[in-house]
Amino acid sequence: MRFPFRFTPLFIAIAATMATSAQAADDSPAAGFVEDSSLHLNARNYYMNRNRLQQADDNIEWGQGLLGVFESGFTEGAVGFGIDAHAMLGLKLDGGGGTDNSSILPVSDGNGKAPESFSTAGGTLKMRALDTELKAGDLFLANPVIAGGETRMLPQTFRGVSLTNHSIDGVMIEGGQASFTKPYNQSGHTRIGTSYGSLPEGKDSQHLNWAGVAWSSLPGLTSSLYAAELKDIWNQYYFDLDYTYALNDLISLNPGLHFYHTQDTGDALLGNIDNNTYSLHFTVGVGHHSVTAAYQRVNGNTPFDYISQGDSIFLDNSQQYSDFNGPNERSWKLKYAYDFAGLGLPGVTSAVSYSRGELDLTQVDPDSPGYAAFYNADGKHAKHWERDIDLKYVVQSGKAKDLALHLQWATNRGGNGYGALDQDTDEYRVIVDYPINVF
Repeated sequence: MRFPFRFTPLFIAIAATMATSAQAADDSPAAGFVEDSSLHLNARNYYMNRNRLQQADDNIEWGQGLLGVFESGFTEGAVGFGIDAHAMLGLKLDGGGGTDNSSILPVSDGNGKAPESFSTAGGTLKMRALDTELKAGDLFLANPVIAGGETRMLPQTFRGVSLTNHSIDGVMIEGGQASFTKPYNQSGHTRIGTSYGSLPEGKDSQHLNWAGVAWSSLPGLTSSLYAAELKDIWNQYYFDLDYTYALNDLISLNPGLHFYHTQDTGDALLGNIDNNTYSLHFTVGVGHHSVTAAYQRVNGNTPFDYISQGDSIFLDNSQQYSDFNGPNERSWKLKYAYDFAGLGLPGVTSAVSYSRGELDLTQVDPDSPGYAAFYNADGKHAKHWERDIDLKYVVQSGKAKDLALHLQWATNRGGNGYGALDQDTDEYRVIVDYPINVF
């Protein structure tokens, strides 16, 4: 299935104009540039041990990240102006001697040792009129088609413009364009790449455009619709629907759907792409317990792909290590979660899950400029499974309030030709976050 629509910045402008025309008449003015200002700090200590069983060396890195984010309010008047700014610093505590490249620290320069530190800073100019906000500069983004990676020591950011509108209760309309990204383990900016495709030497996408609407007007029901163009690579479309129904004070039911369609566009730098990927989940919550069953399907001879280092894969079977998004992959997952508040231990949560997938790698085009590495003549029924264990504690009160300790363990094993894509891996993560609200 292919869609004739070609995503352009004009679509963003149209969406913005439509949103602005629906402005609410009783919009409340901002308190002020200084009065609404805030400064948040976060110290994140991150240890990752990625043990690849088929090779001698592990990927082991340990670092300390520091992030400060300042957000001003808006000047008074019909049109308000403001600024945001952030600074990041990453310090190497351990990593090197052949154990680098776990993705916590910058990739080494060939000597097997990551640099002792890396840093970056950025700023954003913003303008607000009624219920519409325009930003230009370095952006923190989080939506199904362009979401900065938050799962490492420091976050990923994007350089571009964004527009957000909240004129209608329960509806958020947004759009924008990003030309560069600051990866989570680097100091400088690069063009936006992809997680699974290999771009030809010297070729890059110049920007990513996006627009979307998120809706939450009815109790328990949410939905969103997004479209994006990664120039000369793909057009991507997303839809989701999620509903939570409380049978009573104890039991709740939560069905949900995520759907992506991706097709090549422009110069098609990664080759032909025609991919429909969806996941379905159903969760039953009973008190402090919940059980989730999920099914995920990739219909296409390329993997479901998304921007490099990003978290813009809103699929149920995207796990700690594997996304279960290979060419023609079918996968299922069972997950059990428990909130220890039920035992008088508020702030302690846990989850354990098991996922299993089967791929057909024989249908991949061996001459594809972007995805030829996925072809395997022996991978008709390539299989892999993953077991994930997650334990987290957040301090509830006192001077250390909101300090969080997060322990994660993933085991991934493959067979029937899956080894051509990846190795059997055990991965351990220990993450300590200490957020501070300065003002």
